[in-house]
Amino acid sequence: MWTFGGQGETGRMCALRGGVFMYIFICEDSLEGIFTGVYDACASRLGHRNIHLASGEPENYELFSEYIRVTPSAEKTQKVVSTLISRFGRQFYESICQAAMSGERRSRKKMDKADAIYETILLALACGDGQKVLLSLGEPCVYRVFELCRATNREACQHLQFLRFSELENGVLFATIHPKDHILPLLAEHFSDRLPAENFMIYDAPHRLAAVHKASGGYALADAGELDHDKIKRYSGDELEYRKLWLAFFDHIAIDSRRNPALQMQMIPKRYWADTPELSRF
Repeated sequence: MWTFGGQGETGRMCALRGGVFMYIFICEDSLEGIFTGVYDACASRLGHRNIHLASGEPENYELFSEYIRVTPSAEKTQKVVSTLISRFGRQFYESICQAAMSGERRSRKKMDKADAIYETILLALACGDGQKVLLSLGEPCVYRVFELCRATNREACQHLQFLRFSELENGVLFATIHPKDHILPLLAEHFSDRLPAENFMIYDAPHRLAAVHKASGGYALADAGELDHDKIKRYSGDELEYRKLWLAFFDHIAIDSRRNPALQMQMIPKRYWADTPELSRF
């Protein structure tokens, strides 16, 4: 069982004796990176009030602070995951994961997402009731986690509506997305349930990741840094014919005198257009 380190004046006095007012753990901006940072911060026993977590390289370094770089560890991540699920339930764990998936790191007026996650977990450990903590929106860290979860869910819902699969010449259904947040696992889980008998791949271009699903099996996340971009543009003959039919239907039902580009961009934001066949021409 994973436990958190000592809290109170002991860690604080140790920090002050060393001439350091704050310890800042720099985590990789990923679920594994943040959870490893949470584990290392708790295990350090430096005093929770003296610790902050940063997701990614800080824009500005602070005086009187010691920066500790965190190396992502699957073992430490699993220990944190096991503790969160066993002590607070899957809903609490999924909320923390959705907050970590957010592409927003920090701003001058808002907490870093890694720090918000760390403090929310500490509150849950101290309270013993994860659901009660998630409802405590008066706590800045909990409200920040709530904001991040809401943004991630909104991004995922929009991609579920706008995502388009195209059939490649090898029969695989392929889709490209350009999300702000790390929502690929949410999309992969949804389409694995909806299309269990299909071989498909969803390519997250900004994060260079791909979710690969095998027919009648599960899905796996893979590094897509070396993806063959020429191969994924080789569509099947049926795909090209159906695309022509769909585009002809799209153009036929349009009323030129009622074109409203502003309303169109309101209904489907322009950043989704490149991945949507019927709008990529505009």
